[in-house]
Amino acid sequence: MAEPRLTARFWVDAYRRRLALRDIPCFVVAHGDDTAGAVLVKLSTLDGKACAFERSFDLMSGERAWVVLCDGAEPEVDAAIARQRGYDPDLWVIEVEDRQGRHCLTEDGLG
Repeated sequence: MAEPRLTARFWVDAYRRRLALRDIPCFVVAHGDDTAGAVLVKLSTLDGKACAFERSFDLMSGERAWVVLCDGAEPEVDAAIARQRGYDPDLWVIEVEDRQGRHCLTEDGLG
C-alpha cells in the first residue's frame, strides 16, 4: 500500500509555522500547485550568498532528503531557481532569511 502524502500546501504551511516558532523569517516567493507541487527552499544569509534546496527521493532506500540544488552568490541561486520554475510552473519557492543559516529542513518531519 502506498504511503499517504501531504499536499504541498499543507507541507508549506507547516514549514512556515515551524520557522515562525523559531523567529526565522520566510516568504512564499512562488505559489505552486496546492496539491502536488514540488517545493524549493532558498536560504538567504543576507550577506549576498544563498543556497537552494530541493527534496530528493532515494529509490534504493525509499527515503526523502533535502539536497542542495545550488549555492553561491545570490543572483546565481536566483537564476537557477528561475530555470527550475521555467521547467515546472507548479513549483513552490519558499525564501528563508537567516544570517545564521538556519533552515530547519534536517529536522524530523520535514523530509
